[in-house]
Amino acid sequence: MSTHLLTAALDAAERGWHVFPLRPGDKRPALHGESVCPRLGDCAGGHRKWEDRATTDPDRIRRAWADRPFNVGIATGPSGLVVVDLDMPKPNSSTDTPSGVTTFQALCERAGQAVPTTYRTRTASGGHHLYFTAPPGIRLANSAGRLGKLIDTRAHGGYVVAAGSFTPTGPYTVTDPTPPAPLPDWLHALLRPRQASRGLMAVASSPKSSSYAAAALRAETATVRTAPQGERDATLLSAARALGRFIAWGDLPRSVVEEALQEAAESAGLSSRQCRSTVRSGLNWSIARNPQRRTA
Repeated sequence: MSTHLLTAALDAAERGWHVFPLRPGDKRPALHGESVCPRLGDCAGGHRKWEDRATTDPDRIRRAWADRPFNVGIATGPSGLVVVDLDMPKPNSSTDTPSGVTTFQALCERAGQAVPTTYRTRTASGGHHLYFTAPPGIRLANSAGRLGKLIDTRAHGGYVVAAGSFTPTGPYTVTDPTPPAPLPDWLHALLRPRQASRGLMAVASSPKSSSYAAAALRAETATVRTAPQGERDATLLSAARALGRFIAWGDLPRSVVEEALQEAAESAGLSSRQCRSTVRSGLNWSIARNPQRRTA
């Protein structure tokens, strides 16, 4: 098994895709987290996360996969990839819930486009990953549900499990070895970064909002938008708690804060439902602890 997974990692690297080890039989990174970083080796100058440590160096790959059957992760950002993840409904979903594949086919039909022919893998759960090369000079972020239900995308800040990896539910296999096609223009148009939300623009031009509150809103939403995978929900909760006091003090309308945080978190890759729940929880917590209006 170790030899098979080493071959999978080397094959991905030969394509120019930056790889890093995932836990054996799992989809989670095998690398240590910042809280337990020994500040040695690659991290001697400061903690380096999995996206920074992903590599195409065959010698480093051979050393990493020498002793344990690590699954293979592909860091999509450094690899210049945008991967469309077409997921399967959860086992407890309604029987008529369409899969991500079905929803994506419908999206293509509405756009008057054929389903793109490109490198494709089948995931352990039965879903599909469609690999595209990222547009040059454009930094796309991850998305969740932006193209449709059960359709996510992985770009900068994201990763996918490579073909050849295994989990208890099954293997990841190549179903179309065609080299990755460039991301179609019509998909790029749907995924390109959104303009600043109406709420942010309204706050910036409103005399009722203090410059400090407006600056805090811009800073917190920027932090949420760029939060790394694994830290996004916690970052969103922290931002909501930080901004809730401005609602309690009358400096920011709640609707504006909710809209701005929702847009930023969805751009980072969180689902719409998860965003709403976390924002509501964080704002309620903060408002309850800051009931008075701030005095001048």
